[in-house]
Amino acid sequence: QVQLVESGGGLVQAGGSLRLSCAASVRTFTNARMGWFRQAPGQEREFVGAISASGGNTYYADSVKGRFTISRDNAKNTVTLQMNSLRPEDTGVYYCAADRFPGYKYWDRYVYNYWGQGTQVTVSS
Repeated sequence: QVQLVESGGGLVQAGGSLRLSCAASVRTFTNARMGWFRQAPGQEREFVGAISASGGNTYYADSVKGRFTISRDNAKNTVTLQMNSLRPEDTGVYYCAADRFPGYKYWDRYVYNYWGQGTQVTVSS
């Protein structure tokens, strides 16, 4: 059974940085595409970014491109989301997700099989 646990959320001023981490509990993490999503109050969960199983390909939402970076360490079963130049509109609960059978829809939350519990990120203006 896959278990994903996020950490690293918090409160930061606009322009600041946060680093989120997601730890997976099973070896199959290494074959999964990992994604980050976020959800603001009253809004749908939206795609932030994803990284392929090998780490060789990364994908980002236009809203975070150039500011956020995803990386993974397959030896440690972890994936990281480095967030720089944060804006108030980045506020939300951030979720880590794993797609054990990745196709081409890296942006589609419905293809991800497993989800973490989420971590709150709040950016003040």
